[in-house]
Amino acid sequence: MMLRLAGLAVFAVAAMLAGLLVGGTPLSAHDVFSALAHPRAASDVAVIVWQLRLPRICDVAFVGAALAIAGALLQALLRNPLVDPYLTGVSAGAAAAIALALLAGVSAVAAPAIGFAAGLATALLVAALARRGTGLDPQRLILAGISLSAFFSAIVALAIVRAQSGDSASAIIGWLAGSPAGRGWRDIALCLPYAALAGLLVLPAVPALNALRVGEVQARSAGVDVERAQWLVLAAAALLAACSVELAGMVGFVGLIVPHVARRLVGFDARVLLPASAFAGAALCTIADAICRTIVAPAELPLGVLLAFIGVPAFLYLYLRGGSAR
Repeated sequence: MMLRLAGLAVFAVAAMLAGLLVGGTPLSAHDVFSALAHPRAASDVAVIVWQLRLPRICDVAFVGAALAIAGALLQALLRNPLVDPYLTGVSAGAAAAIALALLAGVSAVAAPAIGFAAGLATALLVAALARRGTGLDPQRLILAGISLSAFFSAIVALAIVRAQSGDSASAIIGWLAGSPAGRGWRDIALCLPYAALAGLLVLPAVPALNALRVGEVQARSAGVDVERAQWLVLAAAALLAACSVELAGMVGFVGLIVPHVARRLVGFDARVLLPASAFAGAALCTIADAICRTIVAPAELPLGVLLAFIGVPAFLYLYLRGGSAR
């Protein structure tokens, strides 16, 4: 298993390096590696690599890893292979907030921060609705997430209809399609503390996730604090999903599909599954973004659109083969 995990890590790094070769300006492998070795060089190649391509690749890799980890966490906690990290309502709440902000004339620069805050607030609302005693009811969590997502989707639709007479409609639709365009080192730096906090929340919950594989009753009898694990995992998944929304807008299917692939490669042990999901998610989004930048060049296909075309048939294949989260 560790050999496969190492292979996934090497594959993710290779995908990121290959992504540096893709863009409007042709660059050779020698040019790219020379620029990476001399970050302060005053050359056009160094500017392209360090200020344009590398931030974007780190952005999409971050998004893929965050969504994949969030999906693996929720699927393991709820023991449901159909659970997606956006089930927490983060994406829908963020989408509604950003749509309303753009409609009100708020600067596009401030929109991601508004979406981040709204996504976290929505996750808290879902948790409040799903609360049962001191813990969370998995069924209530799913129902609350679906209900609020539908409600916020309706708000987005109304905002788009209202914006048709102005200039906001294209901005709203472009963000909803999912794209890392325009993000840079500052955006990644903004999300790193939240991702680090999510990691700190996950670490004490890993033993509980492994114990829950045999069932909630058995886990409780073994001394596992199920309620504490539920709150930790939900908080971590919400933070990771909010980070991905802030960095790339609406990007679906990564958190739904990648954990299935990772489980087939490394098994169900959360200690190995979570990093494997991170590497696989980073590689998938990096490769998909490279395709988005070349398939309709010089235009750019939104990342969320391409992943939907890939994700739907891939998920149906996995589902029909009887994918499991246990």
